[in-house]
Amino acid sequence: MAILSDMDIAHGLSIGYIGIYNYSDKSLTPNGYDLRISEISVRGDSEIKTEGTVTIPPRTMFYVSTVERVRLPSDLCAQLWLRTTWIRKGIIGSFGKIDAGFEGTLTLGAYNATDEPIELPIGERFCQMVFETLTSVSGKNYAARSGNYQGQTGVTLEPVKKN
Repeated sequence: MAILSDMDIAHGLSIGYIGIYNYSDKSLTPNGYDLRISEISVRGDSEIKTEGTVTIPPRTMFYVSTVERVRLPSDLCAQLWLRTTWIRKGIIGSFGKIDAGFEGTLTLGAYNATDEPIELPIGERFCQMVFETLTSVSGKNYAARSGNYQGQTGVTLEPVKKN
């Protein structure tokens, strides 16, 4: 396993090996790419916010979808890490890996662990995606193995693909 550098990511994008649609140069980091917020859904509120700044109430779960649509090949996966900017404000996030072969936007769950509201602007960088190479191509990539959220767009809480 190796982690891709900014130069590896840029090269992978230029040859079509990696797909990051709605890419922004500002989001490229030395060893990853910062994903931006497209939508926010606050638990208990039926409206999904797509513009402006959203106030996350204290002690409340919320979901964000990414501006970027990601496409990974069968020999690359990615870790997701909440940006320390948000950790320092009291947001907790627990994210899974992006599986080899995944394609779509991402839905990320997080929690305001403070006793104060937190302002979260649409379009702001939220988490870093760190690419990792697999030692070999996966036998069955995400699309072939389960693909429950393959092709998702926007905040998606239920599987796209019903097994």
